[in-house]
Parts: sequence; structure tokens; C-alpha cells
Amino acid sequence: MFDLFFQEIDRDWRGSRATKIELRLLGSAALMLQTDYQRGTKDGDIYQTASITEDVRDHLLALAGKDTPLHERHRIYLDIVTSGLPFLPHQPRWLPRATLNATLTTFEVEVLDVVDVVVSKLKRFHANDRSDVKAMVDRELVPHEQLVLRFRDAVDVFSGDARAEDLPRYVANLHRVERDMLLVPETEIELPDWI
Repeated sequence: MFDLFFQEIDRDWRGSRATKIELRLLGSAALMLQTDYQRGTKDGDIYQTASITEDVRDHLLALAGKDTPLHERHRIYLDIVTSGLPFLPHQPRWLPRATLNATLTTFEVEVLDVVDVVVSKLKRFHANDRSDVKAMVDRELVPHEQLVLRFRDAVDVFSGDARAEDLPRYVANLHRVERDMLLVPETEIELPDWI
């Protein structure tokens, strides 16, 4: 589903082709591009990097954003997520999609590692987020120790600013995954004293 979508974006691109443009996918799109997991989704979240200049962003959204012909044909649209928004470790793990990239001339697609996607989903943890996390746990793609390590790293990133006040909710969501999905004891997570 996403391969064809990105191939069509690549084919229809009328912007600069001087160097390949890095597209880093988050969320369920990242999961579907690296596992056998499939579910209905309406968007592909692209993490804003230095490659996504204002001009590139505008061109991408005009070509493959909401309510474009590409969106109508594929029932998927691109959305650009600013870098400070997702709950991610300090250095998120991005994995290139070599097979897809070999078919693209303009873009270089990378997906967020499964465990880092799970960590990011602990911020909102709505029904689709919970389903995505459960599907990854069921596929044994979320080692508990690695989840806790990456979660603690993301907590460190958020601890130094106003976003820290939301951390207790993220910890509660982690505990829910540990208790109800991984079937392991809850891990104690240290938070700043002022929270």
C-alpha cells in the first residue's frame, strides 16, 4: 500500500532532484513498512528533518497531502510532524527501506524502529495506538528491556522543559503495556522531583 503511494509521489515530483530527499516515517506507516502488520490508516506521518525545507514541505503537501488527487486514489495522505512533537529517544533509530528506495529517484525512505514507534505511541495511547502496540507485542518485536531503555531515553529528552508535566501519563501507559500486554511487572521510572 505505502510502496505504491511513495512510488507515485516520486514519479510525479516536480521539485528539485539535485540530492535525494530524506523521508522519515513515524507511526503505523513505519510499522506496516517493516512488518507484516496491516490496518487501515488515513495518513503517513513524515518526521520533519533538515531535508524537509519549507519549499519541499509545501510541494509534498500539494502533491500528496490531504484532499489531493493522490490522497483520493490511495486513501492515504502525507502529514509533516515537527521534530519537537513526538515522544522519542534522543537519537531515534531510523531504518532505510532498501527495496523501496531502489525504486525511487527523488526520495530516500526510512522508517522508525518498531520499539521507538511503540515508545512514541505511549504519548497519546488512543485505541489505534493500543492496537498497534499490541500487534507488535504479539509478533514478539518489543523486547521488554529494550522498551524500558528507549522509554527512559525519551523521558530524559522531555524532562527538561514544559512537556515534562505530561510524563506521569506516559509512564502509566508504559505500565499498562508491561502489565496487560507484555505480562511483566511494572518498571519504576524516575521522573524529575518537581513533577
